[in-house]
Amino acid sequence: MRCGLKRYLLVWIRFSSVALVASVTLVTLVTLVLGEMRVMAEESKENKGAAAAANVLDFKMNALDGKEVDLNRYKGDVVLVVNVASECGLTPQYDQLQALHAKYGSKGLRVLGFPCNQFGKQEPGSSEEIREFCSSNYGVTFDLFEKVDVNGDDACPLYKMLTSLDAKPKGAGDVSWNFEKFLIDRDGKVVHRFEPQTKPDDPVLIGVIEGELKAN
Repeated sequence: MRCGLKRYLLVWIRFSSVALVASVTLVTLVTLVLGEMRVMAEESKENKGAAAAANVLDFKMNALDGKEVDLNRYKGDVVLVVNVASECGLTPQYDQLQALHAKYGSKGLRVLGFPCNQFGKQEPGSSEEIREFCSSNYGVTFDLFEKVDVNGDDACPLYKMLTSLDAKPKGAGDVSWNFEKFLIDRDGKVVHRFEPQTKPDDPVLIGVIEGELKAN
């Protein structure tokens, strides 16, 4: 009887020790996993915060006449950035962009056009040719800049930042075609991004612009 009880006690002690070690190991593992999850959550929050706080106007670009322009000059305004082209099926959007400029310019909207030849080589002209085309065909008076790349390794820094941000409704990613639109609020943050087929006089785009103009 005593020998059996002793063996039972030894088995129970060994079992308890194993169970204790397993419990400690499990608790340690759970603690490590939860800690890692907290770190990842904080990093994600910081990254999102950094993106949201990014001032996309913190760049210098050359205007169509070759003069350097600090885009921070537009901070405090609502800015619509558009990659434009002269030989595209969407080129008539110049008319609507100019209408936006004429209607809302006095209220703080700035339309910025960035010619780009990456899509079907539909902007082959020189800066002077682009200026003449826009002026004679569409009466453009909003600000135009020198030709840039908007996608790929040679994309200008402005567009590298614009395309990296998760701006609704399109989200992050390459520019898909001519006349894609980024709307920037008065603090220099991208708040909306619209596909090329969204016309400048689209009621949704107009509503967003008017909302941003009234925001501050």
